[in-house]
Amino acid sequence: MDRAPGSGKDHIGYHALTQAALRGVVRAAMDKAVTLGHLPGDHHFYITFRTRAQGVQMADWLKDKFPDEMTIVVQHQYESFAVHDLHFEIVLRFGGNPEHMRVPFVAISRFFDPSTNFGVQIDTMDAKPTDGTPEIIPASKNGTAAPAPASEATVVSLDAFRRK
Repeated sequence: MDRAPGSGKDHIGYHALTQAALRGVVRAAMDKAVTLGHLPGDHHFYITFRTRAQGVQMADWLKDKFPDEMTIVVQHQYESFAVHDLHFEIVLRFGGNPEHMRVPFVAISRFFDPSTNFGVQIDTMDAKPTDGTPEIIPASKNGTAAPAPASEATVVSLDAFRRK
């Protein structure tokens, strides 16, 4: 008996392959900026990541202020931007004070470059929280990530930055 197309189990893991490819695009874009020594043209990055994901290193006061997710802007005022195989590092200033951040690519949930209206949303199911509490973003029926639950942290809507 023949099965209907699309009714079989995914033994290849297309969803995981797609998520890895999206992380690769984000990594390559960041690496391009690091290689050039600056962001070319009007390019700049909005990077949203899970603050409690395993491997995220940042000041405790920032984790307290943004307990779930944080969006950083890489545009003009950043230092020591470095891209590695599994993470990136950057120094940003908050209230004039430099803060070193280390973010694994698996912790990134959204990446957006408003200069080109390019953006991706990435599942962070691989990003295990460090406090031992399970924190999973459920997938919707069409396989894309469902919106994360609202928290007390300020979340920047990227729609306001998109060109109409």
